[in-house]
Amino acid sequence: MALTGVPTEELEQLLRLVHRKHITPPLTPVELALVGLQHRSEELMQSLRGLDEAGARAVLIAVLAERRS
Repeated sequence: MALTGVPTEELEQLLRLVHRKHITPPLTPVELALVGLQHRSEELMQSLRGLDEAGARAVLIAVLAERRS
């Protein structure tokens, strides 16, 4: 599953939320629900569970960069 099923726009939204400190890793399903991403909880948690802020940013940036190239 990973992040392949998550639209680019939602990954960008999550990265913005992390960057602006509106959501703080390690992510939880509750935090994702609070920012309207509860429908992606399973996919996001599979790839980002337990990662600190730097790790979550790195994964999100890498996935977004790969999609843009």
